[in-house]
Amino acid sequence: MKALTKRVLAATGFGCAFLLISGGLAVAGTVHGTVTNGTTGKPAAGVQLILLQLQGGMQPVANAKSDSQGQYTIENAGIGAQPMLLRAVYNGINFHQPVPPGTRQVDITVYESTKDAGAITIASRIVVFQPNGSTLTVGEEYSVQNNSQPPKAYFLPAGNFDFQLPTEAKLQQVAAAGAAGMPVTQAPIEKNRGRYAIAYAFRPGQSVVRLSYDLPYAANTANVEVASPYAAARLLVVAPPSVQITGAGLQPSGQEQGMNIYARDNLAANALVTVNVSGTAPPPSDASAGNAQGGGNGGGDNAGSANIQVIPGRLDALKWPMIGGFALLFVLGAYWLSRKQVVTVPVAVGAAGTVAASAPALVTSPLAAPPSATSVQGNVPLGLKEMDAQVGTSLDALKERLFRLELRRQAGTISEQEYAQERARAEQVLRDLLRG
Repeated sequence: MKALTKRVLAATGFGCAFLLISGGLAVAGTVHGTVTNGTTGKPAAGVQLILLQLQGGMQPVANAKSDSQGQYTIENAGIGAQPMLLRAVYNGINFHQPVPPGTRQVDITVYESTKDAGAITIASRIVVFQPNGSTLTVGEEYSVQNNSQPPKAYFLPAGNFDFQLPTEAKLQQVAAAGAAGMPVTQAPIEKNRGRYAIAYAFRPGQSVVRLSYDLPYAANTANVEVASPYAAARLLVVAPPSVQITGAGLQPSGQEQGMNIYARDNLAANALVTVNVSGTAPPPSDASAGNAQGGGNGGGDNAGSANIQVIPGRLDALKWPMIGGFALLFVLGAYWLSRKQVVTVPVAVGAAGTVAASAPALVTSPLAAPPSATSVQGNVPLGLKEMDAQVGTSLDALKERLFRLELRRQAGTISEQEYAQERARAEQVLRDLLRG
């Protein structure tokens, strides 16, 4: 068993993650990788790379430039000891890639840009209503698809994604996340009459834009005008069962995660849908949030039993009070996209915007159970290679779970008590793995 433990730690390079769980030790770290031009498929030379420390508002702490082969190396004491973010600046456009603790190689892809608005389409739009006393909190998520050929990033410095807020709405937050899943808060560009825009580089593939705002909710009723300059293949409206929802073209579409869902297909650009909202809903429970986090960020299997007021473990359990409408958007967005067989975005919430998020946004792989010495079929003993593979999968998931936990702590979306509880659970998982 001691030999197996040594093999596990050597094979997975999990020593630094173990130090993080045990209390952390900030030592000089190095991250390296290759910058590739996704439009040409060739290495990208001369790209400026900036290492960002997430704590304290995305502070730059180191930088480098890719060589003729697109390769780079960055050194900083925080690498390996805390979650960080790598930014590649190419032709004036920022491309981001997360640097989780324990990671030593991070490859990043940049793209040539296009100003053609036809490069993107809106696959779905989700609007979530959550009464909160005299205020109605609204969260929205747009699923944005970029299928440009050759692949290019859609970007306009003056704003390339517009959104419309209802009358009297007070904007709270806007975030966007690309395929890397790291939600990045966006600075809204105010236009007129409740119209805003963000300047965000939509990479090829799927991205999400999440926003939240508050509306007056006098006498527990409101008529909310849902408008958008973009056509959407599907509009989903979501609310607690105690809230009544009516609107032109909205049809009941069942219930998921304890929330009622209403759908309308093929929403035309600039179509105005007035949604009548009435009723009250209980406030989110911090206690239930803590319980729902018991599975950490590891398991989609726990989603069905998680309290609806929080994101299940697999989507980074951020709470409604911290990010308004974003929380449930992560749940329902991932659920609906998986149900409709649309490629989902792995998050690194967010929100949120990651928020996050996922966040978002933040979809993670299930945390595998500690491996046993026998296989499921017929109690056949596993070989060392099979055992190493199982342990490696579990440890990778555990590192991802720790990364999400540290992100939430630094973003202020988890209390110190909840952080301590989650960290203790992670320590127990590690001990079980080493004993296994």
